[in-house]
Amino acid sequence: MRDPQGHGVWVSPCLLTEQSRGSVRLLSKDPTAKPVIHNAFYTAGDDMQRMIAGLRLALEICGQPAMQPYCAEPFNTPDGDSDEALRAHAARTTFAIYHPVGTCRMGEDAAAVVDAELRVNGLQGLRVVDASVMPAVPRGNTNAPTIALAERAADLIRHGRALAEPIATASAVA
Repeated sequence: MRDPQGHGVWVSPCLLTEQSRGSVRLLSKDPTAKPVIHNAFYTAGDDMQRMIAGLRLALEICGQPAMQPYCAEPFNTPDGDSDEALRAHAARTTFAIYHPVGTCRMGEDAAAVVDAELRVNGLQGLRVVDASVMPAVPRGNTNAPTIALAERAADLIRHGRALAEPIATASAVA
């Protein structure tokens, strides 16, 4: 990707409920070693077909007369409108937006890394408090859900468990 040379708009479809799952692995016990990240985009379900449909819709929207002043010179478009051209464009230009989640996913099954109280399974005194514990990607930005996780973790750590009763708000106290 490179910066455009003029003013315009960026129109790009994205999958919010993808079925493909990537992985993050460690190759070393060295904490400074970089992990191996495999995104595995479009490897499951109908992810690619949905992306092709999204690309077609984006091209249709940008081709409308009202969009012509803003989309007169394409910046980064597919080489054609065939499935093959759209598939190649998606493979060439896809990147992770927002924040991938789930590398330390929460749950009760054997694949879960943390329990419902954010404690790492099999280790004592360690919790994970970030978007990596989310078992699925939220349909929006992960900022607010991560703040909620942090608030929950603070309560668990401070009280050794979840709060039994909700915290009184200023209006309830007044």
